Amino acid sequence: MFIRSLLASVILLTTATAQAHEYRAGALQIDHPWSRAVPPMAKVAGAFMNINNQGDEEDALLGARTPLAEQVEIHQSMMEGDMMQMRQLPALPIPAHGDVTLKPGSYHLMLINLTGQPREGDRFPLTLQFEKAGKVEVEIAVESAVKKDAHAGMHH
Repeated sequence: MFIRSLLASVILLTTATAQAHEYRAGALQIDHPWSRAVPPMAKVAGAFMNINNQGDEEDALLGARTPLAEQVEIHQSMMEGDMMQMRQLPALPIPAHGDVTLKPGSYHLMLINLTGQPREGDRFPLTLQFEKAGKVEVEIAVESAVKKDAHAGMHH
């Protein structure tokens, strides 16, 4: 009975750890970086996460790189009239003692000219570049294309 309980505890802990992944760099905490699975011929994908700045100074996300794409841009999506518009940002400020959430339909990282297709269950590396915290290596978890789908209707 003890062995069975121990095994069940290990499985639960491993599952929870696999789902929740976070990274720290200086005053920044980056929670659950993820992307959506894309169709086989897709040329773009988005990357999303929450960035929390626990420091007394503003930082800024300046850019990112991944071997999965030729280029990564910081984008903001917003409704203008009845059209969803997207624009590239030179940097994304992370306010002191504040949060910025990269999510579908809002701020996100656009992976352009994919060199491979992220499939559900995959993980791939992404290097974030911050003004003060410097380079931060994270691992993007690829989730179902249907899950968290508030991105529908966006034109890339």
